[in-house]
Amino acid sequence: MDLIREGISIAQDPKQIRWIGPALVASDAVLCLLIVWKIPYTEIDWQAYMEQIETYIAGERDYAKISGSTGPLVYPGGHVYIYRLLYALTDGGKDIRFAQYAFVALYLGTLGLAIAAYRRANAPPWVLPMLILSKRMHSIFMLRLFNDGFAVSFLFAAILAYQKRWWTVGSLLFSAGLGVKMSLLLVLPAVGLILMLAIGRDRAVKQAVLMMQVQAMLGYEFIVEDVYSYFGRAFELSRQFFFKWTVNWRFVGEETFLSRNFSLGLLAAHGALLVTFLGTRWLKPARITLGGLEWMLLEPPRGAAQAKIARSVTPDFVLSVMASAMLVGCLCARSLHYQFFAYVAWVSPYVLWRSGLHPVAVYAVWVAQEWAWNVYPSTDTSSIVVVGSLAASVSASWFAIGRTEGVKLAIKDPDLHVE
Repeated sequence: MDLIREGISIAQDPKQIRWIGPALVASDAVLCLLIVWKIPYTEIDWQAYMEQIETYIAGERDYAKISGSTGPLVYPGGHVYIYRLLYALTDGGKDIRFAQYAFVALYLGTLGLAIAAYRRANAPPWVLPMLILSKRMHSIFMLRLFNDGFAVSFLFAAILAYQKRWWTVGSLLFSAGLGVKMSLLLVLPAVGLILMLAIGRDRAVKQAVLMMQVQAMLGYEFIVEDVYSYFGRAFELSRQFFFKWTVNWRFVGEETFLSRNFSLGLLAAHGALLVTFLGTRWLKPARITLGGLEWMLLEPPRGAAQAKIARSVTPDFVLSVMASAMLVGCLCARSLHYQFFAYVAWVSPYVLWRSGLHPVAVYAVWVAQEWAWNVYPSTDTSSIVVVGSLAASVSASWFAIGRTEGVKLAIKDPDLHVE
């Protein structure tokens, strides 16, 4: 019984992550190598990536004219430069095994960043096994070689930088990830709020300009060739997805899935959820209302007032808000493909724990989520579970942010609308 009590104590002690985390990464490294050696690689997009890079190497800079076997190039310039390097390192994409080892390193590095972010947010060690036991995550990285792995790596690097209050570093990393895949746009509202609360309006605007400069730099040689072609492809918000590949909304049927009303309904739900989270959760730790936020934009607080607001931006708050924004975006996305699980798998365990759910309930949601994302092809049942698990995670993130520690602000200016 003493050993059991000691084990439970260790599993609940956030300080123990300092040695449990590295041990789990090391054990996962062994698992990754076994996966590469024993499980056949599956070709999906790698060859198309390489074909697109060959067109780029040949001198083409018009995005409308760069394509591969699976379709046109639809990712920003950062993707091009990363896979141009991989093209050189893998003999034009032929050395698949080397590419897999590179993605093993990427996976382990990203896992390490996620665990570091969890540690700074005081998560307990019992949450960590959910980060290393995902079959789908291993597949996305080392068996499929998707670019989502790079985007997620930049995302967690940015989260960790923001947790350490390295605002410029975090913004550079976030924008670099956005320059790989526009999926990170889902987190942009959270990033904007975090910067606004932490450093005030004027410095937050400078960070936004910096992020735009990074995007301009990554896309420069394509922008000067044809600006409309580049942004129309790399950040195409109106892109249509095939029903046959959807993982989430299959159960509504193809006619509903493809309808404009369904698309607009999801967009409205996304906006409504963001406003709800902003007004009832994201501003709560700073004790500010929506009206107070509006006033901060018009007449930003200075000195001690801003410093007190900034203290609400804790490592827990950063991870909780950015995770909730991503989960809300995924819940309201019309079509999620299997690789989109990369944006869900390592944020949902945190909010499920932070919400106060019993560990058994947390693992139950995780198991359901993991099962649903591994059903191929997706079915009505699996898609219901995907949406249900996302809804559970979004609900959990609402309670999670409600449990973050805020600061009591002694600001007497009634126009700031401080509670």
